[in-house]
Amino acid sequence: MKEVLLYTRKQCPLCDEARALLELFDVNIIEHDIETRDEWQLNYGLMIPVIVIDREEMYGEQISFEQLNKRLSS
Repeated sequence: MKEVLLYTRKQCPLCDEARALLELFDVNIIEHDIETRDEWQLNYGLMIPVIVIDREEMYGEQISFEQLNKRLSS
């Protein structure tokens, strides 16, 4: 099973949508709340949700069923 990182924060509707999309796939979701580490806040502050698959980051409009399917199929 492939591991996928999901950077989120509390009360983030877009993060909830990204999580729901990921749950459609057979992946192990490792969720990180960016508010728990200064480094994550600096790196991802306004860009969440961020999905990392095989060290490649996906943001905003890149996060769709089609794009996830493409990345997870390779």
